[in-house]
Amino acid sequence: MNKLLVLGGSGFVGRSLCEQLVRRFPGIQLVVPTRRALHAGHLRTLPGVEIVVTNVHDPVRLTALVRGCDAVVNLVAILHGKAADFDAVHHRLPEALTRAMHGAGVLRLVHVSALGAASYAPSNYLRSKAAGEEALKAGGLAVTILRPSVIFGQRDRLLNLFARLQAVAPMVPLAASHVHFQPVWVEDVVAAIVKVLEDPSWIGRTVECCGPQVLSLSEIVRLAGRLSGHERPQIPLPDWVARIQAFVLECLPGQPLMSRDNLDSMRVPSVASGRLPGLPDLGIKPTPIGAVAPGYLAPGQGLARLDGWRATHR
Repeated sequence: MNKLLVLGGSGFVGRSLCEQLVRRFPGIQLVVPTRRALHAGHLRTLPGVEIVVTNVHDPVRLTALVRGCDAVVNLVAILHGKAADFDAVHHRLPEALTRAMHGAGVLRLVHVSALGAASYAPSNYLRSKAAGEEALKAGGLAVTILRPSVIFGQRDRLLNLFARLQAVAPMVPLAASHVHFQPVWVEDVVAAIVKVLEDPSWIGRTVECCGPQVLSLSEIVRLAGRLSGHERPQIPLPDWVARIQAFVLECLPGQPLMSRDNLDSMRVPSVASGRLPGLPDLGIKPTPIGAVAPGYLAPGQGLARLDGWRATHR
C-alpha cells in the first residue's frame, strides 16, 4: 500500500490512524482533506501526509482526491444537526464516494459507521449511518465496515468532557444515566482499520469494535470524575426533563453537549450484538479503560487536553 485517502483524517480517530499508518508503513503517502487547514495542523509534522483544503462533498473534487490512491478510509461523521445534515454526511457522502471511487478506478474502502446503526433505529444519527452502509454495500465496492461503540482515548470528548464538567460543577444532572456502552480505545479501533486494510479476507464484512467492559453512562461519568480528582454527585434526570435540557443545550451557541437526537440514539444500548465478528477476531485484545484513562485523566491532565482540543477545533 503506497497511497491512502483518509476522509475525516483531521479528527480524533483520524489523527491516531495517520500516526499509526506512518509508523507501520514507512514511506506511505496519506492524503487528508479538510475544510480548514487549521483543523489538520497537528498532522503537518507526520512524514508523507498531504493536507488538502477542499470540500469533499463536491463530487468533482472528491473524484480527484481518490484518483491515484490504493484505498480509502472514511471517518467523516457528525454527532449533531438536523435530519438533512445527518443525511448529507452519513448517507449522501458515501453515495458520492461510491461514484467517485468507481470513476477513479479505486475499489478498496474501509468505512467507520456506528454500533446500533439500523433503518428502524430511533435517531437520525443511527438511521443515516445505516443508510450510508446500505449505499456502500449496494455500490459494488470492496468495502469493510467497522461499527465502534463510544471511543475513548487521550484526545477524546467522552471522558475528558465529563472530567472537565465535574471540575467546575458541584453536581452533574445526567440524562440517560442508565444507558449502557462498551467503550473502545481509539488505538484499538485504529488497529482494526489497519488490520482489515492489510487483510483482503475482511472485504464484504462488518466488524463490531467494542471494549471488554459494559458500563452505564453513570459509571463512565463517575470514573471520569474519580480519575481526574473531581468526582461529583449525580442527579439522574427523568426522560421529560432530559429532553428539555437537551433542547436548551441545542439552542446555545457552538456544538451542544447534548441534543434530543443524542438522547434518541441512547435508547439503543451501544454494546456488541454478538452476531458479528469483533476485535478478538482480528487478533486484537480490547483494552479496558482502566489501562489507559488514568494516564490522561490524572488531576489537571484531562482538562488541559480538552482545552487544547477546543483551541484547535474552533
